[in-house]
Parts: sequence; C-alpha cells; structure tokens
Amino acid sequence: MSLPDLRIGLLDDGHDRTSFSSGVADLDRYLHTQAKQDLRRKANAVFVLSADDAPNRILGYYTLCALAVAQGDVPPAARKHVPRYPLVSATLIGRLAVDRDAQGRGLGSILVADALQRAYASAGTVGSSMIVVDALNDAIVSFYEAYGFVRLPESLRLILPMVLASKVAP
Repeated sequence: MSLPDLRIGLLDDGHDRTSFSSGVADLDRYLHTQAKQDLRRKANAVFVLSADDAPNRILGYYTLCALAVAQGDVPPAARKHVPRYPLVSATLIGRLAVDRDAQGRGLGSILVADALQRAYASAGTVGSSMIVVDALNDAIVSFYEAYGFVRLPESLRLILPMVLASKVAP
C-alpha cells in the first residue's frame, strides 16, 4: 500500500484534534484537551503527522520535552555514551500515537524517525545526552527496541544514547 505525501510539523489551530482516535484513551485525551496548552506554556513540543491532501487531519502525533535522568538509572551498556553527572540531560518522547484508521501503515515508524532526527538536531543546542521513552506495554517496548532503545531494568522506560540516535535516524 502506498502512502500519500506526508508532512510533520508543530500542532496549530488548523489541525482537527477532536476527530483523532488512537484507541488509547490517555493519548487521545491529551491531544484533545492538553496539547495546545502545553505548546503555549512551552511544556512540550507537539508534532503532528498529516497528509498533503488533507493537512488538517491528524494521522499521528508525538511530543518532545526536556528531562533529567539519574545516572544510576542509565543501563551499564549505555553509560559509556553519556556524561557521568548525577543527573543526565535527556529528551523525552513523551507521547506517540497513530490514529486508529491509519494504523498498520508504518506511520509510527515515520513518527519515531522524525522524533529521533529532531532530538538529535537539537541536542547540541539544548544539551541532551540521550532520548527516553516510556512504553505503555511490552509490545511497545519491542517496537522501540528495534530502533536501538535499551530497556531499564524492571521498567517500561527505555533510553537511546544520543550518539547512537544519529545512526538510527535516517
């Protein structure tokens, strides 16, 4: 199945947030009620995926924000790639969702690749050593592990050192 020409940009007033439904109530509620406020307050950057032929319809979205992670929470395999400060600066992919009608077409991978590119591009400006995601379940953990993310022990949190993100993001 071919994909239409797609675009990813910041959420704005022209995007139809109300019709988005990923099937995950918390992710849908965030986009419907909180995302615009977070943008205004600079709490999160909210990026939306849409098709060129329907630019107002949100096919998927993700958020990025700054985060600090305790050095002890970084897995040993990743520690060689991050500074040895008590708190390590990171970029959090806080939420990522694809509309139910668009699922199964590889759009989640497109969103992750874009998030990795943006996080890597801004890392030198804002000082971020790694990318962090909090998966909802084990299936989503596997999705992120395919991009090189490493799971923290006894957690659904995963990290990807920024130096490795440059190799994963196309």
